[in-house]
Amino acid sequence: MEHKPDTIKISVNHKEEISATYADLHVTVKGSSLVSGNEAMKKAKEVNQLVEALASFKVKEEAIKLQGVHLETESGVLLKSSSAVYRLKIRCEDLNQLAGMLDVISSQKNATLERIEWKYNEDETRNKMLKVAIEKAKTKAEQVAGSLNVKLLGVYDFIENIYDEETPVFQPQAMMMKSRAASADVPSLSMDIQHSKTIHVNVEIWYRVSAF
Repeated sequence: MEHKPDTIKISVNHKEEISATYADLHVTVKGSSLVSGNEAMKKAKEVNQLVEALASFKVKEEAIKLQGVHLETESGVLLKSSSAVYRLKIRCEDLNQLAGMLDVISSQKNATLERIEWKYNEDETRNKMLKVAIEKAKTKAEQVAGSLNVKLLGVYDFIENIYDEETPVFQPQAMMMKSRAASADVPSLSMDIQHSKTIHVNVEIWYRVSAF
């Protein structure tokens, strides 16, 4: 049976708030005709109107992805004239443009903003935070060892736990974004155009020490 050496356990938590760096806008467009595949971007009138409107706002065509098409028919017969709902994902690389892009979407009477999916460039931040937490643990271990009059001999065990705490978001779920022409007598929608979250890094380190 392995003999466990003398150890001290050090726990440290480090947290930082980071802001979203880009976002995906999930939009549905109700079309008067059914077009499948990438052809929908050009041949589905209502979809093409949105694509062209966003292009005038310098949104690149490759930033707009068709994710699905939902057929709407009462007769049960599939026809080219059948109406359809197109699901789009629109990438906003520069959040300074987000308000303007939302304005463009709201000007399309058949477009619905379903939700905003916030994105983060967080890998580098997580790695830096882990290093900070480890340094804090090392400093704390040295202080504890000094108080106990023992020496640190090395690390016996190490556990890390990293998790996110999202800021609550108001999302205009399944609400039709009215055109500005109709907005005079319709209350405007409230939504976040900037978002952040808190990253928590927790480390637990068992340090081997000389005999007490």
